[in-house]
Amino acid sequence: MRFFLLPISTRRTLLYCQKLQALPTDKQTIVDKATVRAAKLWSGWEKKEGGWQKKVVVYGNYLLRRIPYEEWGLKSVPPLSTKRREEEILGKDKNHLIYPESLIPTAKAVNVLRTLGTERESLHKSRLMWCLVGMPISAPFALVPVIPNLPFFYLVYRAWSHWRALAGGKHIRFLCDNNLLSLAPSPVLDSIYSPLLSNSSISKESIAEKDSAKSSTTDASKDPEEEKILLSQENGRQLVKALEIPELEVELERAIWQVETAIQKEKDAKAKPPGTDGPKE
Repeated sequence: MRFFLLPISTRRTLLYCQKLQALPTDKQTIVDKATVRAAKLWSGWEKKEGGWQKKVVVYGNYLLRRIPYEEWGLKSVPPLSTKRREEEILGKDKNHLIYPESLIPTAKAVNVLRTLGTERESLHKSRLMWCLVGMPISAPFALVPVIPNLPFFYLVYRAWSHWRALAGGKHIRFLCDNNLLSLAPSPVLDSIYSPLLSNSSISKESIAEKDSAKSSTTDASKDPEEEKILLSQENGRQLVKALEIPELEVELERAIWQVETAIQKEKDAKAKPPGTDGPKE
C-alpha cells in the first residue's frame, strides 16, 4: 500500500491510501462484497432519468460531499485483518509513506500520519454509538409502503463509515508503532508544492508542526497565524495527473472544497462586527 500525505492548507492535510492490489472476489469479506454491491446499485440509480431513486441519489450525494474529508481518508485505509497483520510483520506486504519533503520534513512524516490516524478516534466512537442507538428507532419506518426506509439505511451507512474510519486509524497506529513504513519523499509532489511556496512565507516546519502537534480540525481562532490554502482545484487536478491516480481526484476535490469553505467561514466570522450575532433575549 501507499500512504499519501497531501497538505491542503497550512493547517490541514489529506490522508489517502492507495491499495496496489485488489482482492480477488473469493477472498473478499462479506463487508467488502456488500460495499461493492451497494456501489453498483448507487451507480445504477444515478443513471436513471427521474423517480424517487434519482432524488435519493441527488440528496445522498449532497450529504456525502459534506462528510469530512478526514473520515474519507481513514476509510481509504483497509482494516487490519489477522492475515494482513502477519504479512506486514513478515515484510510480505510493503507500505510506503509518500509526502512532499518541501512541506513535511522526513523526521516528522510518521508523526503527521499518526496524528491524522488517531486525532478523530473519540469522535468516530461517539458518532458510531449514536448511529447504533438511532437504528432501532428508525426501523419502524420500514412499514411505510413503496418508499424504502431511508433514515434507517442512512444510519446504517454512517455507522459503517465510522467503523471503517476507526479500523483505518487502528491500522495506521499499528504500522507506526511497529515501524513498518518505508519513508518515500516524493519529487513529484515537491514539483507541485514548491511553486506554491515560492510566493509565500510558508515554511515546512510550520505546516509539519501544525499537523503533528494538534488536530487538523482545531479551531483556527486559537492560532494567531492565519490559515492559508495551498491547493486550488486546478492544482489538485495537476497533482492527480502527475501521480497517475485517477481515483484520487474526487477525494482531493472534496477536501479542497471543504477546506476552502471552512476558511471562508472563519474569515466571515472575524469580519463580522461585534454585536451582530442576533437579538438577545
